[in-house]
Amino acid sequence: MFHGVAVHAIDLSLEGEHGWVYRDVGLMAEPGSLTAVTGQAGSGRTSLLLTLAGRMKPTTGTLTVGRYDKPRSIRRVAALGLVDGVNDLEKALTVREHLHERSPGMFWGKRQESRAETALALAGLEPSPDDRTLVRDLGREQRVRLGIALALLDTPGLLVLDNVDTGLSRDRQEALWATLEELCGLGLTVIAACTESELATAIHLPSGTSGGEEPETVPDAEKPAGAGEQDGETVARAVPAEETEETEEKDR
Repeated sequence: MFHGVAVHAIDLSLEGEHGWVYRDVGLMAEPGSLTAVTGQAGSGRTSLLLTLAGRMKPTTGTLTVGRYDKPRSIRRVAALGLVDGVNDLEKALTVREHLHERSPGMFWGKRQESRAETALALAGLEPSPDDRTLVRDLGREQRVRLGIALALLDTPGLLVLDNVDTGLSRDRQEALWATLEELCGLGLTVIAACTESELATAIHLPSGTSGGEEPETVPDAEKPAGAGEQDGETVARAVPAEETEETEEKDR
């Protein structure tokens, strides 16, 4: 159902204004695989996720996602699930309004409704595409699952999402990981960040890598690109899409 992509990173590092955010990260994720990125707040895990999804440009190292190695091109195949502080859901909007906003095409028809129904079901959500529940009335797990559903509307090859274990009981965390594993079974490559994980394929980021600078929040790339503070985590300044594109032009 999904055309998952391979993710290959070698010595990937990101330096902020006051030090390294993450450093010398290696990763080899096969298409249709599930990888956990673990670390405490401040370990740079959110920034690493955004780099892998083409929303931040690394300082050094190499990254290929599918056949792409530039941030702008990586964004063609990589979608963000919920990444707190980057692409937060609008609490005053309903499930229906979020789906309509993200669905392609000017008019909502049977095709868009069918795509939304499929995305919601794959994300493990029961509401219909016409659900008028406000996001503020959804629980944490439902918001994470709605973020997954919205990302799936883009039919990505790679899905990244953050804070999978935040605010959830052990059994609900396991249910969410089970949903991610099911998506991988359908071919999608998934990389998810959390504090701890029992997954065999996991990358642990040590604490204290970040230089401790105050974060500079910039818009997300799909709304456009950027990163910010995640539950107290300090991250480096994201490279705005236009700066990234200028750099890519110079690299050619």
